[in-house]
Amino acid sequence: MNFEDVTKFDNAAKGKISCLKNYPGKYFLRAMMAGFFITVAVIFSNVAGNVFSAEAPFWGKFIGAMVFAIAVQLIVMVGGELFTGNNLVMAFGAYDKSVSWGDVVKVWVVSYIGNFVGCLIFSLIFVGAGASGTADYFGSFIQNKLAIPELEMFLRAILCNFFVCLAVACGVKLKSESAKLIMIFMCIGGFVFSGFEHCIANMSVFTIAYALVPGVSLGAILKSMVIVTIGNIIGGAVVLALPLRKMSMDK
Repeated sequence: MNFEDVTKFDNAAKGKISCLKNYPGKYFLRAMMAGFFITVAVIFSNVAGNVFSAEAPFWGKFIGAMVFAIAVQLIVMVGGELFTGNNLVMAFGAYDKSVSWGDVVKVWVVSYIGNFVGCLIFSLIFVGAGASGTADYFGSFIQNKLAIPELEMFLRAILCNFFVCLAVACGVKLKSESAKLIMIFMCIGGFVFSGFEHCIANMSVFTIAYALVPGVSLGAILKSMVIVTIGNIIGGAVVLALPLRKMSMDK
């Protein structure tokens, strides 16, 4: 990365904390919108998986993974504050001393809560609308998802946000909208198809599954959310942001 790219990340980090401090309501709405967009992708992905589950489950998984990229594409193109993307941007700004670690935590906490509110609202709307007949489909995988061993879940979360933050980094760095869309499509599709764990997407998945599938444990959901959230932070803020900053070219 050259100095121009470092400046873009620094400016993005400073812009996020400035918006939060000066326009907290607007910032929270942006975080909610990111939750809406993530839920759009969850709905699209799981409906596609449900349609193909009986006849061609492989194609259901593949198509579901590919269409999930719409989440980050919408966030980049329309606007929104995604917690997992902020793991990269805010940590990068802190490493470069453009923002404080206190600022980092503030942005992370508010974007996380806003994402949850957005995911909750849109997921409940989906459930209330009949959930496109996906109750059995959610029931077919949710218990296995919650039963993933803790270490494996944690490592999947690290890998997940490495992929997601690569997509965010490309969105910041690239100038062409078509190039941004292609790289986001590849990175996001890759993490979903690989079965990695994303805490914000899980907010939607768990909300829908808890409403539709009998016997889903709230305790198991909370444990998964804690493990995956910590793993996502490490994947974006440490495994990707730190080496990106260290290898960048200064003035």
